[in-house]
Amino acid sequence: MKPIYLDHNASTPLEPSVIEKMKQVLDNNFGNPSSSHVYGIENKKLVEEAREHIANMINAEPEEIIFTSGGSESNNMAITGIATQFPNCHLISSQIEHPSVEKVFERLFCQGFDTSYISVDENGMLNIDELEKSITNKTKLISVMLANNETGVLLPIREIVNIAKKHNIFVHTDAAQAAGKINIDVKKLGIDLLTIAAHKMNGPKGIGALYIRNGIKIPPMIVGADHENGLRAGTENVLEIVGLGEAARIFTEKSEQIIKYQQELRDYFVSELKSQIPDIEINGDIENKLPNTANLYFPGNNANTILAKVPEIAASAGAACHANSISPSKVLKAMGCSDDRALGSIRFSLGRTTTKNDIDFAIEKIVATVRNSGEKKLTYGKKLSLEGASLGCSCKLSPENLHDILQNVTKSKILNPLNVGFENSDDASVYFIDENTAILNSIDFFSPIVDDPFDFGRIAAANALSDIYAMGGKPLFANNIVAFPEQELSKEILVEILNGAQSIAEIAGIPILGGHSVKDDEIKFGQSVTGICDKENLWKNSGAKVGDVLILTKPIGTGVLCKAAQNGLLTELEKKELVEIMASLNKNAYDIMKNYTISSCTDVTGFGLLGHLSEMIQSREMSVIINHENIPIFDQLKKMIRIGMVADGLHNNLEFYNKNIDWGKQLNDIYKTILNDPQTSGGLLFTVERETADKITNQNKKLFVVIGEIINKKDKLIYVK
Repeated sequence: MKPIYLDHNASTPLEPSVIEKMKQVLDNNFGNPSSSHVYGIENKKLVEEAREHIANMINAEPEEIIFTSGGSESNNMAITGIATQFPNCHLISSQIEHPSVEKVFERLFCQGFDTSYISVDENGMLNIDELEKSITNKTKLISVMLANNETGVLLPIREIVNIAKKHNIFVHTDAAQAAGKINIDVKKLGIDLLTIAAHKMNGPKGIGALYIRNGIKIPPMIVGADHENGLRAGTENVLEIVGLGEAARIFTEKSEQIIKYQQELRDYFVSELKSQIPDIEINGDIENKLPNTANLYFPGNNANTILAKVPEIAASAGAACHANSISPSKVLKAMGCSDDRALGSIRFSLGRTTTKNDIDFAIEKIVATVRNSGEKKLTYGKKLSLEGASLGCSCKLSPENLHDILQNVTKSKILNPLNVGFENSDDASVYFIDENTAILNSIDFFSPIVDDPFDFGRIAAANALSDIYAMGGKPLFANNIVAFPEQELSKEILVEILNGAQSIAEIAGIPILGGHSVKDDEIKFGQSVTGICDKENLWKNSGAKVGDVLILTKPIGTGVLCKAAQNGLLTELEKKELVEIMASLNKNAYDIMKNYTISSCTDVTGFGLLGHLSEMIQSREMSVIINHENIPIFDQLKKMIRIGMVADGLHNNLEFYNKNIDWGKQLNDIYKTILNDPQTSGGLLFTVERETADKITNQNKKLFVVIGEIINKKDKLIYVK
């Protein structure tokens, strides 16, 4: 059974009549609307009928409607179209806009335009007084959304227009979230430009419209033939225009019924939830909002964790355009919400297809999860990977926060100069028991990365042991570390996890001597591993030399593929390959490497390939060039990134490390994702002299892959070519 869909602010299902209308176009109409013969005229008629339906929906004139590819293009067209007529003018927006407005303002600012962003209060309502005070004699445009996509709060557009008209300022509103959910009258609003997106109102994706009040002139964004009153060149997308027109017609005809149904169902949903979980709080103005939207704060809970534990419900822990990030919602932060409140809030958005049975089912599942009802789960048949807020090493603290924290921790005053502590970025601590022999110790644990508990134990153990191998050490023994929700999960799950870890310890040739366990709301597992190494063979991550070759021992992409597996996008064979690579020890590589002089070494985990590489050379007088074509990756990796399967820690890695990376001109964002993807139980990354590299790679060309070289210091730390 597919999940109950409560994310209609992200996108909506097609109305049956929209599907039927579009089928008629597919079956019978293929002419170019610009052609003068009967085939063209038939399609031109369909386009103009759709234009009339949209105009009727917002009380506009048909000639005031311009078809676009969607809400983002409409926003770009409106804002840029006004701004560029007044070079270096002043533009006003709000702090809670959609990225397709926010990013246009940022670009215009870089081009010399002055910009202001008006704040909102704790209810998500725009501060009108602040807006009025922000107006200058250079202000030419105010762009504020009609309804916020996360909270559903309706912004005071009529008041904004009243103020703007006193100063001859144009007003644009992004109504993508409002059209098809509330009645809109552009004449009553007095608006100059208004954005519509079909897929937010039960129409097709890839089509939208821009209302431009008669008398307002803007230059075309796309030039060519005189389509759309000369404002958007390109043969009309008849199929989707017809779909948008039919969606507009349906809403105009049934708006009162649609609005009443959604509001009553939304109010029932909120009241029933609050009756069973009284401490739930509503984000945003309670009365002045879209009839279908409820943004709810669950104190003491993490929104991603709740949604992960209730896969039967499709809702949103933030805006859909930011679904791959677990940073606090920009909108809720602008409203003054704490990080805990922002991260503990879920947006539920109902639609025309939502039923009372759907809502009752959702309430039951949410209440059981939030209350931590104590229902025991089976060892197998459940998605263990949904038990944590993040997958595997993605749950690490962000590199920026960790760096700031460690910079302010008092350093040990009794540290032997030979020893290695947390003031370095090495993988394990090193304590010399005599002048030649060192004891190594490391600790690593995380939330489930896969669904099978035995495999989770294997991967966690292999990951923990990797830190010892990365330092050139031989593991001696391990201790287990367990956080376990014993009231929620059956003890058989933990038995299997520990057995999985034991199987890896046997391959490594070490005993597991003990451990420690605590009760926790989230399951986590890992190990503290102790090893031994002599002084001459100790590998640190800071010993690279100019001229060294950079070698990697495992493919990249586990963060992306684990996310894909969690969402059911990998075949059983692909999942098996992924698990076996993560569960494989770095012992095989270590057994070969220990016979050679290794300049520097680390293992690749949560900070991604480029993050760990940055740590290897950041304080050194050198840079590194890596060849992206040489880096081993999983077969399905690029496809899964295009689908949107991005690990939680990716954005933190990008923000912290990328300022020191030169990506060249030929690489797209897919490679930025690949090279910053948080890895779990990744391979060893090490540098050796070129002659030594040849000897090592000749022993196993599949295991050891040369990906780059160390060069004299340049402007950036890392150059990707």
